[in-house]
Amino acid sequence: MPATVPDHGSASGGYVPTERSTPTRNRERAEYDRESVHAILDEDYLCHMGYVRDGAPVVLPTLYVRVGECVYLHGSTGSRPLREADGEGLPVCVTVTRVDGLVLARSAFHHSVNYRSVVAHGLARRVTEQDELTAALDALIDNVVPGRAADSRPADARELAATAVLRLDLSEVSAKVRRGDPHDEPEDLSLPHWSGVLPVSRTYGTPVPSGDLAPDTPLPGYLAGR
Repeated sequence: MPATVPDHGSASGGYVPTERSTPTRNRERAEYDRESVHAILDEDYLCHMGYVRDGAPVVLPTLYVRVGECVYLHGSTGSRPLREADGEGLPVCVTVTRVDGLVLARSAFHHSVNYRSVVAHGLARRVTEQDELTAALDALIDNVVPGRAADSRPADARELAATAVLRLDLSEVSAKVRRGDPHDEPEDLSLPHWSGVLPVSRTYGTPVPSGDLAPDTPLPGYLAGR
C-alpha cells in the first residue's frame, strides 16, 4: 500500500492578513479564505519560488503539490536552496498564477489580464522522513498527471538520494483575483475600438509515444481523457 502524505494542519476559516500578504495596489482583489486559495493551488503544478542568495534575489520555477495546509516543492539534493533548507529552514516566497483572459480595452492604458494568483511566505524545510518523502514524490507526479504515479516504476534508493522535497506550511498566504470587463474611461466608450475579454485556457495535445515504445502498448486511460 502506498504511503500517505501527512496532512500538516487543516485549520478552518481564513488566513490572517499580514503586512507581506496584503497587496499595496488593488487591495479589493485580495482574498484570504482557504477555499479560494486551495482552489487556485489545486489547478496547477508549476510555481515560482523566490529566496535570497548572497544578498541577491533568486526565483526558480519548480513543480509543487498542495496537501492539506502545506505545499511540497520538488528539487535536487545538489541545488543550493535545498541544501540551505536543512535545519531551521529557508525563507521563501512561492507564487502560483493562472491566466484566465486577456482584457482588451479601448485605451492602451486600461489593457489588463484576468487572473487568479496565490502568494505564500514562510520557511521551507527539507523533507527527510522516508515515508513522507516517497508519498510527496508520488503526490507531485499525480498532480501533473493524475494516476501516473501508480503506472511508473517507483524511485530506487539511488534516485531518492538525488531527489529532494521542500515543505512549506500555508500560514502567511493570500490570493489575488482580477475578473470582468475592461475599465474604460467614460469619454472612451464612443471610440470605434473593440473592447472585451479574450479567454485563455490550457489544452493538451494528442499523446506522442516514445520512439522505443512497443507498438502494442495501449494508451493509459488517464491520458486518453486529457
